[in-house]
Amino acid sequence: MGAALRDLRPVHVVGVGLHRYQRGSDTTFVTLGLTAVRGALTDAGLDWPEVEAAYTGTALLGFAVGRTMLRYLGATGIPMVQVENASASGSTAFRMACLDVATGISDIAVAIGVDKPEMPRLAPARAGLRDLVGSRMLPVTHFALLADEYMHRYGVTPEQVALVAVKNHRNGARNPFAHRQKERTLDDVLGEDPLAGVLTRLQCCPIGEGAAAVIVASDSAVERLGLNRSRSVQVLSSVLASERVYPGAANWDAELTRETTACALAEAGIGTADLDVIEVHDAFSIEELIYLEAMGVCGQGEAAALLTDGAWDIGGRCAVSPSGGLLSMGHPIGPTGVGQVVEITRQLRGEAGDRQHPGARTGLAHMVGVGAVCAVHVLRTAE
Repeated sequence: MGAALRDLRPVHVVGVGLHRYQRGSDTTFVTLGLTAVRGALTDAGLDWPEVEAAYTGTALLGFAVGRTMLRYLGATGIPMVQVENASASGSTAFRMACLDVATGISDIAVAIGVDKPEMPRLAPARAGLRDLVGSRMLPVTHFALLADEYMHRYGVTPEQVALVAVKNHRNGARNPFAHRQKERTLDDVLGEDPLAGVLTRLQCCPIGEGAAAVIVASDSAVERLGLNRSRSVQVLSSVLASERVYPGAANWDAELTRETTACALAEAGIGTADLDVIEVHDAFSIEELIYLEAMGVCGQGEAAALLTDGAWDIGGRCAVSPSGGLLSMGHPIGPTGVGQVVEITRQLRGEAGDRQHPGARTGLAHMVGVGAVCAVHVLRTAE
């Protein structure tokens, strides 16, 4: 086992920025990305020449995205890396920026996520290997089957699963950067014909376009440049893992989430009871329930009842996906993981406006990507 992030130099989030997640448009990816980066620079009180490394997470745009986009800020000669890791592309870019600062290679680095909706070219489909399912099962069908199994195992109703979407659409309606900005009732969510099993359209995330940026800095950079330490948020841990064989497990994403979260919490030196805010990969409503239980935030089969009781609401026991989550904030792929860090940073600063969870000090961001990979980051507000 190698060194954990906390064994290296402290890493602080000092600036965040977003371009609204939205339906595909004529807006170029350059405009999307630069809007987010400029927002993060302004938020941090930095100029572009002070950034020493850039990591751009994207899954759909093709090669040379970062260089094509960032040259409009000035050709400063810094190392630029493009990161693709499926839905965890932005999360992985953030981890790489954190490691750059933690190891002392850079004092200031930026993680960017940007994408526009394109038909993905999935490598597994071209692997030349036969399997029993292949492209015949859409993701919504896979998660509808998981929802069916979960409901039967724990006696959960379709209405309880749909309440995940009700909560997250309510949160997204308060978020000016969200793809979907309209509150939905339970009747709204369940009133449409299911796409598969019990899952309706509003229980499935929209995939559009957008951008997010997070600037991280070392203690010495914060001091040297006179950055506002009271608004900095420390990254306690950043863990990235891939699936292995889980004998007897019905859901490898849940097992991978369980292991990755346990490692991230151990490295951060905290437990689930310390978490005030969680941004979870809820591409489909059932995922929120499954992943909260896998993380150990509650017991197996308990997440739905706690949701009904308001435990995961803003102002409840722990605010889950106060941004609106993937279901409402949206899932433009490349930006999603970076955008989760933006939301947690705003929550821990007390700058989330109508979405603010009272007394938020510690947050966790969780993303799963096809492969499967899982990224978990733990952040804590400045003391």
